[in-house]
Amino acid sequence: MEPNKDKVKGTINDFAGDLKERVGRATQNQDLENEGTIQKTKGKIQKVSGAIQDAVKQGQALLGIKSKKS
Repeated sequence: MEPNKDKVKGTINDFAGDLKERVGRATQNQDLENEGTIQKTKGKIQKVSGAIQDAVKQGQALLGIKSKKS
């Protein structure tokens, strides 16, 4: 199975957001820290979305249902 794009994007956003949070905290830049928190949350949501997509694909495979490509 190929990597899920949402999971990959989510991991990148989670990492980048964490980095922004840490830099914002270290430099006492509240705006950067908040931006990091938002980006990190976006990443977590993307990873969950990717996991759900994978679960649906696995369920379809178990049931013999062909998925529709958009």
